[in-house]
Amino acid sequence: MRCVIARFPFDLTKSGVLASMKAVKPEPVVGEYVIIGRRQFPIKQVGQVITRQDRRDFSSAEVVRAMMLLGFTCRGLPEVTTKPPRGLTSLQRASAMLGTPVSV
Repeated sequence: MRCVIARFPFDLTKSGVLASMKAVKPEPVVGEYVIIGRRQFPIKQVGQVITRQDRRDFSSAEVVRAMMLLGFTCRGLPEVTTKPPRGLTSLQRASAMLGTPVSV
């Protein structure tokens, strides 16, 4: 499959990506990641290995789009959202959203 990452065209195949990532040790996952085989790789690490470019040269969205078109599963870490309890004053609600206790 032909795709453009950081304004450069690449001919990528699923077997080529699997072969490229076979000997690579996965870094700790911090944000978006792709599942290759049974391992989870940070999307920027995969982009760096398959394009041989610096991670600052491309966006993770470009690599996610290419990996998904090749049939890999891409995911992001779930957002943790906690809503403050009801019945609070506006000061207490704002304080709860910031994570600091309010002394009343």
